[in-house]
Amino acid sequence: MVLSITVLGIETSCDETAAAVLRLDGGRVHLMSDIIHSQLAEHAPYLGVVPEIAARAHAEIADRTVTAAMDAAGLGYGDLDAVAATAGPGLIGGVLVGLMTGKAIAQAAAIPFIPVNHLEGHALSPRLAADCPFPYLLLLVSGGHCPFLEVGGLGQYRRLGSTIDDAVGEAFDKVAKALGLGFPGGPAVERMAASGDPAAYAFPRPLIGRPGLDMSFAGLKSAVARAAETATDEMAKADICASFQAAVCDVLAARSAAALAAFASGDGEKRFVVAGGVAANRTIRAALEAAAAREGARLIAPPARHCTDNAAMIALAGAERLASGLVDPDDGLSAPARPRWPLDTLSASMAPVYGSGRRGAKV
Repeated sequence: MVLSITVLGIETSCDETAAAVLRLDGGRVHLMSDIIHSQLAEHAPYLGVVPEIAARAHAEIADRTVTAAMDAAGLGYGDLDAVAATAGPGLIGGVLVGLMTGKAIAQAAAIPFIPVNHLEGHALSPRLAADCPFPYLLLLVSGGHCPFLEVGGLGQYRRLGSTIDDAVGEAFDKVAKALGLGFPGGPAVERMAASGDPAAYAFPRPLIGRPGLDMSFAGLKSAVARAAETATDEMAKADICASFQAAVCDVLAARSAAALAAFASGDGEKRFVVAGGVAANRTIRAALEAAAAREGARLIAPPARHCTDNAAMIALAGAERLASGLVDPDDGLSAPARPRWPLDTLSASMAPVYGSGRRGAKV
C-alpha cells in the first residue's frame, strides 16, 4: 500500500482556472498549494458565463496557473505521483484545456493521468479539511446540479432525488439578472437579502409535502421574475431577494429532513454533507444545519473557498483514486472531455431526470 501520494490537480470546467498540489499521507490530507484565477471581470458585462470567452481565458493562463501551483508547493514535476484534471461535466472548451494540459504534463513526467468527474470533486470536497468517513448523505447544490446522493464510498454514488428543472445556483443567477444585481448572481442575491424581509412576498415552495425527494425551482424563479417587474426601489429588491432565499431554504430544509429520516450510515452517526457553490450561502447553510440537527445528523461542509470550483478537490479525488487503484489501464490518456457525466450512472441510464440527447444523460 502506498502511504504517501502527491498529485497535481487541474480544474477548468467553467470560469475558474485552478491548479493545486495535494499530498495524501496515510489518509491525511496536506494541501501544499491552491491557486484559483477567476474570470469574473471577463464575464460580468454579459451577466453570465460565455463559453467561448471562458475557453480562451483558460487557454491563456492554464500553464501559468499550473506553474504557480508547483512553485508554491516547492516541487518539480518529478516529485509528483500523478496528475488529475477535470474531464467533465462542464463547458466543453474549458474542459478540453485542462484535460489536455494535464495529459501533456503526465506524459512528459511519465506518471499516471487521472480523469476526474467534477461532481466527484465536489462530493469529496469536505474531506479536504474535515473528518468525513464514508458513507454519508450528500446534497450537491451548484449552478448546474442539485441532487441528493447516497455516497457509499469512492466511486459509489446512488441518486435519491434531484431538481427536475432549474438547479438552485441557476435560479439564484436568474433572479439576480431579473433584478439587475450583476454577476455573479448568487452572492449578489445573498447580500441584498440581508437587508430584506423574508416574509414580504409569499413565493411558492414547489413540491413541498409531496412524496419523494425531487425538487423544482423553475416556478419559484418565474414568480420572482414577475415580482421583479414591479420592484421600483432597493428596498423592494431586498424584500424579493430575502423572500426568494427563504423559499429556497424551506424547500432544501424540508427535502433534506426527509432524506435524512430515511438514511442510515451503519455506524451510528448520520453524516450530512452539503457541497457546491451554493453551500457557501450562509443562510442556506444555517437552514440545513438546523434540519440536520432535528434529524440527529451532523452537517459537514467544506470551507467557502472549496465550495466553489477549485483544483484542490480535483487533486483529492485523483489521489484517493490512485491510492485505491481506481485508475485506467492506459493511465487515463484516452479519457475524453465530457460535457455531461453523471455520478449516478445507473440512475441516469435507468431513470434520467432530463432527456439524454446527443450529449448523454445529465443526471
